[in-house]
Amino acid sequence: MTRRTLIRQGWIVSVDPQVGDLRQGDLLIEDGRIAAIAPQLTVEDAEQLDARGMIVLPGFVDTHRHTWQTCVRHRYADIDPQIYFAEMLGAKGAAFRAEDVYAGTLLGAVSALDGGITTMMDWSHVQNSPEHSDAAVQALRDAGLRAVFGHGWPLVEGASWMFDSQRGHPQDIRRLRREFFSSDDQLLTLAMAARGPEMARREVWLDDLRLARELGLRSSIHMGAYARNAPIRAIAQMHAEGALGPDLTFVHCCFCGRDEIAMMTDAGVTASLGVHCEMNAQGIGDIPFDRLLAAGIRPSLSGDTETKCAGDMFTQMRHAFAYYRSWMGGGHSRVPDAPATLTLRDVLEFATLAGARATGLDHKTGSLTPGKQADIVLIRGDDLNLTPVSDAVGAVVLAAHPGNVDTVFVAGRAVKRAGRLLHIDVEALRRRARASQAHVLELPA
Repeated sequence: MTRRTLIRQGWIVSVDPQVGDLRQGDLLIEDGRIAAIAPQLTVEDAEQLDARGMIVLPGFVDTHRHTWQTCVRHRYADIDPQIYFAEMLGAKGAAFRAEDVYAGTLLGAVSALDGGITTMMDWSHVQNSPEHSDAAVQALRDAGLRAVFGHGWPLVEGASWMFDSQRGHPQDIRRLRREFFSSDDQLLTLAMAARGPEMARREVWLDDLRLARELGLRSSIHMGAYARNAPIRAIAQMHAEGALGPDLTFVHCCFCGRDEIAMMTDAGVTASLGVHCEMNAQGIGDIPFDRLLAAGIRPSLSGDTETKCAGDMFTQMRHAFAYYRSWMGGGHSRVPDAPATLTLRDVLEFATLAGARATGLDHKTGSLTPGKQADIVLIRGDDLNLTPVSDAVGAVVLAAHPGNVDTVFVAGRAVKRAGRLLHIDVEALRRRARASQAHVLELPA
């Protein structure tokens, strides 16, 4: 029997220029996909969901989240960022158990979903054993969201993987592709969380990219974070080798040159900015919004690591909007052809459709478009912090928070209704997270 849900009379913000917005409109979900959007639809044999007073929009897409770290939320924002690297990517990370990876990944993924993030790129650089990888994949599966599992490297003997590394990407990625990700037409897909020239020797990062492309995987790479990486000019190195391509997403890019960003544009490389964490991480460099936009790159947004920032997409959007306007209005930009300002709608696009493009999923999600999968969020516009809504996009970007998220669909399946998650024992999740945190905080630094 065909499964149908009719979302009735919500304020529809489609993020699709061809569909536009409807102040009052209906949206039909049929067999997990968006079947129709119109001012009014007459549909028989459909579950009716009254969306009057709600804003209906595509689920957010987070393109870079170190989800395994979630159980030690907020621990590293107020101290030297080098301590984060020394501990989480050092002794503590090396001693993470598979069950800690499961707990952190599940908590981070579920709370992302609770806040309207329906797709997340889990940047998992804690592959200390095959069991650690399997635990992360299982956590994403149990969370119920659409996710890209970014397979990284071990933190055991971490220096040998992260500094002038001669070690190629772990071959266990082949097993994962075969056992869990043989199809790309599923909620969970696979990518490589790769290292690039800032971390590995030329022959190593080239071989890593060849491996990812042999397996048909996208790759995400940290680029240009902190001044020490500026002279490496990693993007220029990759350009010289003919290695750039549209299957790559670069994260941060704070110290990357304008010529390198132009190389990204020419090759179709996408970008991911963890705005809140980048603002909190002293020394990471200026957020390259102006340089990216001047080059025609529409960046995506991410929660990065909840050890240093808030993970929800509302925070990322608010900070992106305010940062860019302050940066440009204060005369800080050195890019003469950068847009003078950002609009609220620009920022909502960064959080949705640009994120879908950066994960290679824009044919499935990122906008409310008939034919795409029904990844949909309903926000209560009647809540006191939003009512009365005069501009739906402004309400979402400037003032909404996860507590306003009423309903969430992933591929047409309701995972949250009336403000409550439907598929997760939240108290059991809290207990698991507390136990993991207690273990991790006792580990040597």
